[in-house]
Amino acid sequence: MFRILTSVEDYPRITAFLFERLGVQFFPPYTCIASERHGKIDCAILFNIYTGFDIHVTIAGNKFSRGLLREFGWYLFRQLEVERFTAITEKQNVVRLVERLGGKREGVIRNHFGPGRDAILMGVLRSEYRFHAHGFQPEGTKRHSDGDDAERTEPEYSNNAAVAEHGQSGHTIR
Repeated sequence: MFRILTSVEDYPRITAFLFERLGVQFFPPYTCIASERHGKIDCAILFNIYTGFDIHVTIAGNKFSRGLLREFGWYLFRQLEVERFTAITEKQNVVRLVERLGGKREGVIRNHFGPGRDAILMGVLRSEYRFHAHGFQPEGTKRHSDGDDAERTEPEYSNNAAVAEHGQSGHTIR
């Protein structure tokens, strides 16, 4: 069975999945989204460092479904109303995913993950994002569709107020 996880009760499982994959510990405020197949998380996204126009995302896993990517876009561009998101990574699969979403390489952060471990700075603008939910498509945006024209209902992200209220106080420790 496939499920998209957005509940605050799932955050400990999601952050444990990210820690296991990335070796990174996260401190609130943050929000998370993940997909689960047969009771096991296979991909996750964590949102923190919200500044109003931008939010940082941490991405890990594989099998990112179109449904999850639409939820991701809905949360960022409809609920938080950011103009862009930023991903900082050394993982080539994350670079490829962000490029698939419409993102661009914006630079390199030298030694970001330690001596000799540079990070790739990626950014996606609202108008570049390719997986918007049905019924929402910013002008000039290309939308990918899997034929599901069901009415869109907004997901419940239990901790949105914490991210919006606390702004930049979310930290990622590497």
